[in-house]
Formats: sequence, structure tokens, C-alpha cells
Amino acid sequence: MTWYTASAADLNIGFQKQAAQHQSVLTKPAGSLGQLEDIAIQFAAMQSTSTPKLDNVYIAVFAADHGVMDENVSAFPQAVTAEMVRNFSRGGAAISVLAKQLNATLAVVDMGTVNELEALPGVISKRIAMATNNFCTQAAMSEEQCYQALEAGKAIAEKAQQSSADIFIGGEMGIGNTTTSAALASALLQKPVANIVGPGTGLDDKGVQHKIEVIEKALAYHKSANTEPLRILENLGGFEIAALVGAYIRAAQMGLPCVIDGFISSVAALFATRLSKGAENWFIYSHQSAEPGHRIVLQALNATPLLNIGMRLGEGSAAASIVCLLKNALALHNNMATFEQAGVSDKA
Repeated sequence: MTWYTASAADLNIGFQKQAAQHQSVLTKPAGSLGQLEDIAIQFAAMQSTSTPKLDNVYIAVFAADHGVMDENVSAFPQAVTAEMVRNFSRGGAAISVLAKQLNATLAVVDMGTVNELEALPGVISKRIAMATNNFCTQAAMSEEQCYQALEAGKAIAEKAQQSSADIFIGGEMGIGNTTTSAALASALLQKPVANIVGPGTGLDDKGVQHKIEVIEKALAYHKSANTEPLRILENLGGFEIAALVGAYIRAAQMGLPCVIDGFISSVAALFATRLSKGAENWFIYSHQSAEPGHRIVLQALNATPLLNIGMRLGEGSAAASIVCLLKNALALHNNMATFEQAGVSDKA
């Protein structure tokens, strides 16, 4: 057995039941705090405690370029990937601002960009190649490259655990990676490409149709080779997406909760659940992206996202945006009075 097929850690069912019972006696109608109650119960089970906490946030943004950009599938040029890594490092990107706001650790991981990067503050080099191959004509990556990407994600998750993180947030950056993610989701779920593909960084209707045709061509090319999740990831994946898969799997194995971002991150989460049994127990889903395929992926994960506010940026930005919501859920669980403590009459 390879490490990434090992099962996730078990939730503590005893603390889960205790937290559910505690929620039932707080001074509110049962269920009136909706998903905030579910969050607190899930954290109690994940942290094996009656007073769950969320003090230390670790965010990792994995960046990589994609060979499918040869097919002109994005409104932005490929140079933007490396340029955005520099922007992350300087603190100018959305996730950089949110990480600072949360006093979170932010690690940016260079998995391989067409424009090679100089040494940058806060950027960790895990470069595999300048980009994946164009998956319309060959496998996106070799078996060895896919393993390297999984290993890179594993190493970052272990860094988060070593820093005593309470949650792990994975983000991504890579021009062309909504095309890659749509291809991965369509192949794994056997869903029509047209139901999954969206505008990504801002394609018009003609651009979206072209994107659909490119992915359909790639799926036809790899049809006989797409025999199981790992092969699909090799044939159609991206270095940053495979790294996210590895990070989510390792975090779940170590019992580190993961807050899942948008479409691309959810595709990685889906692959993590297909490789490592029970990984989904450690995932909290931040939002439903404006990308149409995200709804389909969330359904496959049996996931109920916390927000639907039209976000589609990526970078881990929506996941970071809900940290305050998670903290509120835990504060309510830990600090609200019970009916008995408050001297308030419970329902008959």
C-alpha cells in the first residue's frame, strides 16, 4: 500500500455525540443556528474535545502551469501564473490580504511555471517541470511526476501539522486550471463536459464552446487509459491539483481539518476521497463557486457548502473568508449558556 491510499484518521464519535447533546440544551430552539451547529459538532469530533478551537490557520497556495494552454483555453496569458506568485509574495493578492487579516501562515508553493521564478520570500520551490504536457496529445504528467506532486502536497500538510495548525486551507493558481479541473471531473464522474465547463477567468460563449471541444478531444484520446482515479490524475491533471490531492489526503490521515475552497480545490478533494477512505470526514466546504461544474462536484462529495455568494477567484480566498464564520460557530458552542445555567425554561 502506498501512503496516499492509506485511510484517514477516525473521527471521535464520543465527542461528536457529546457535542450534539450540548447543542440541544443551549438557550436556543434546537437547530436554530443551522450549519453553525453542525460545524461545532464536526470540530468536536475532529479535535476530540468538548471545547473545539480555531486559533492557528495554515494556508498553502500551490501554483503551476498547464500544457493544455497550447489550445488557447484561457482569457489570460500563461505568464500570469508566475506573475501572480510574485504578487502573493509581495502581499498584493486576495489570499495574501486575507491571510494577513487572519494572522494566518501563508505558504506559496511553486510546482512549476513556464516563466521560471527567482527566490521569493514566502515561496517554497517544489518545481517538477515548467508545465504539464498538453493532455490533448499525451499524458499531462508521468507516473513519477504525479507521485512527486502528491509528495509535495504531503510535505506541506506535514508542515502545517508541525506548526500546530488547527485547520489547513489549500489554494491554487494556474492559468488554464479550470480546463484541467473540468476534464478531471468529467472523466472521474462520467458527466458530460458541457455540464461542467464554465468561463474560468472570463471566456465568452465562443471561448467556452472551444474549451468544451478541447476537453472532449482529450477525453476521447485518454478513454482507454482512464481506468482509475490515479491514472486519470496522471493523464489529465495539473501539478498544483495533484499537490492539493496529496495535501488533503495527508491532512486527513493526520487528523487535521481542511477547509475546501472552490471548484478546482473541490475536484482535488474529490480525488482525495477516491484514493483515501474516510478523507471526506475531515473536509469543510466553504462555498459554491459560480463555476457551473462546482455544483456537480459538490453533489458527488455529498457536500453542503456554507456560502453561495458568487465567488470564483480560487487561491483559497473563499475558504479563508469563512474562517470568521467557523470561529463564531465554535464560540457559540463553547460559551452559550444552557437552559439550566441561564434559568430559562426549555420547551415542554
